[in-house]
Amino acid sequence: MIIRDKQWFTEEFKDDGAAFSIKVRHKVHDEKTPYQHIEIYDTEHFGYLMVIDGFVMLTTRDNFIYHEMLSHPALFTHSSPKKVLVIGGGDCGTLREVLKHPCVEEAWQVEIDEQVTRLSEQYFPELCESNSDPRAHFYFGNGIQWMKDAQAASFDIVIVDSTDPVGPAKGLFSKAFYRDCFRVLTDDGIVVQQSESPLFHQKIIADMHHAMQGAGFSCIHTLNFPQCVYPSGWWSATLASKSSVLTEFRRENAKNKPFATRYYNAEIHQAALAQPEFFAEFI
Repeated sequence: MIIRDKQWFTEEFKDDGAAFSIKVRHKVHDEKTPYQHIEIYDTEHFGYLMVIDGFVMLTTRDNFIYHEMLSHPALFTHSSPKKVLVIGGGDCGTLREVLKHPCVEEAWQVEIDEQVTRLSEQYFPELCESNSDPRAHFYFGNGIQWMKDAQAASFDIVIVDSTDPVGPAKGLFSKAFYRDCFRVLTDDGIVVQQSESPLFHQKIIADMHHAMQGAGFSCIHTLNFPQCVYPSGWWSATLASKSSVLTEFRRENAKNKPFATRYYNAEIHQAALAQPEFFAEFI
């Protein structure tokens, strides 16, 4: 249930008896594309707010945490990522973080709804500042079909920057999709996907682990990080590889990264690997 009035946008998480509200000035965009309903609000303290199908997607104020944690841990875990694929991620924030790594030679973003990117260029231009990088390539279409058609062993990292597992994104959480990721990745490749709230969405995370295992991935690990505008304020990203140890990473490279971040660093990476006791029980 979504509650809107003249001052507040509220997303209610009815099943969990919780809600999150952001004080807004006014709505600046409202559009139904062939794929989803996109709204953008100007807020008092969070900058711009993008809402898709009633769910908070990102705000100017805190999106950096999500984008950095979805990208840098995987890229610093891989020994030398050269080709990176982003499925979803139409706001281009994850792509921007990927392209901060000098070792990346080619990065593709496959987003089903081009309008998400066009609106991000207008309202979140800082996230799109690397779109003109010659290493960046864009395809607007179905990411699930794109993966089916992709060449085997063609990417080192696959980042699934998706919405919640409903509507067009539901298939991105399936064993069939993870099988395609397994085939498209190189032998030491890594797939990482946003995996919802460890507190509110335990079944989704457990199902992801099982589906990834069923697709052939032998190493799976979930990272934890805060994200105040998402349900419970606690979010996660799940990594999977064919053989790489996901609890180890290029610590010295992360400590001496040749680019700026606002949240991620080597110490944050190490801390995000830790998992609470209840997590092992439901996994």
